Amino acid sequence: MYWYRQRPGETMSLIVYTVYGGQPDYGGASQTKYTASKEKIDYGALTVKDLQPEDSGVYFCAVSNTGAYPAYFGEGTKLTVLETDLEVTPPTNVKILPPSPNECRNQKDKKRKKTLVCVASGFYPDHVEVLWKSNGKEAKDGVATDSAAKRVDKFYRITSRLRVPAEDYNTASNTFTCIVSFFDGEKKILREASINGTQGKTEGGMTREKYLRLTQSAKLSYTVVIVKSCFYGVFVGVLVWKLQGSARKHH
Repeated sequence: MYWYRQRPGETMSLIVYTVYGGQPDYGGASQTKYTASKEKIDYGALTVKDLQPEDSGVYFCAVSNTGAYPAYFGEGTKLTVLETDLEVTPPTNVKILPPSPNECRNQKDKKRKKTLVCVASGFYPDHVEVLWKSNGKEAKDGVATDSAAKRVDKFYRITSRLRVPAEDYNTASNTFTCIVSFFDGEKKILREASINGTQGKTEGGMTREKYLRLTQSAKLSYTVVIVKSCFYGVFVGVLVWKLQGSARKHH
């Protein structure tokens, strides 16, 4: 059984290796900080002593049949040791940044997208989850959230992105909501921000509605031209028929 710790922004580091019936191998880890035991084949424990803020991180347990076999990891357990001079603080600011107006220009693919960016900041510690809703329904496709919150001075900040079809964002009646869930040690506190779709513009600079009106007008004009062409064809056909009949009478 292997025990690892991963600090924010760092790779995993091995703390100790244990086998059933044997002595733990701490390697370079301090035995005054950690105590590991494996009293059963399918059970093991790790104790972290004299907790300090630098002990914060995600602790992973991995098991393997022997050293020659692959190790299987658990989901990990997050340990947060609060700093004595900081209070638990939910996000003080949650906002959604609108897409760049140039995002959809000069793209060859037909699946044009718009990216919304949600920024949550001013919270401590980093116990947050972010989800998106589109018109009240949870959005899962096109969501990308930072793997870990970033420390900025005394507090944390996290960003999450939602990519939606351009036509969805260019519809003013659509609403997109970013919800940030913060756990204060006892309960979850929700903070959210919303943004409505906008009257989008096409790559030529005109609004979507104007573009649709122009295309409809173009279709109508094309239909009128076709109808006129049909009438003209009938007129010419009748005229030719009359001329042919008149020529036969003269003969």
